[in-house]
Amino acid sequence: MGRRPDVDIAGTSLGIEGVIDHRGLRGRMAYVLLGIAILAEVLATSLIKSTAGFSRLWPTVACLAGYALAFLLLAQAVREIPVGVAYALWSGLGTAAIVAIGAVFLGESVGLVKLTGIALIIAGVVIVNLTGEH
Repeated sequence: MGRRPDVDIAGTSLGIEGVIDHRGLRGRMAYVLLGIAILAEVLATSLIKSTAGFSRLWPTVACLAGYALAFLLLAQAVREIPVGVAYALWSGLGTAAIVAIGAVFLGESVGLVKLTGIALIIAGVVIVNLTGEH
């Protein structure tokens, strides 16, 4: 007599709930949404200079759409991720990305002090996420 695939060794029914950890899946999806939100925010922030003070239509539309998408996705992500953790990731990764984009594409200077500040921000984000309290 063979073992039924939907029952574990102890005889407990697995069902789909036993195969997929819904909280874990939702949690991973929340981090994916947060990552996309960060990318949208970085893109929108990168476009601010090209809006010329929001006087140019299409760069302004793209910038505002990026921010709208970013906040929509952030709002969805914090349904599963603690707000403090989500905001630490949002601000830390977003700041580091904007500094890099500013240096590479916008000709902004990056000195030792600025790099040290970014390193401290990233270290803070790592510490917040390593506490395991979320």
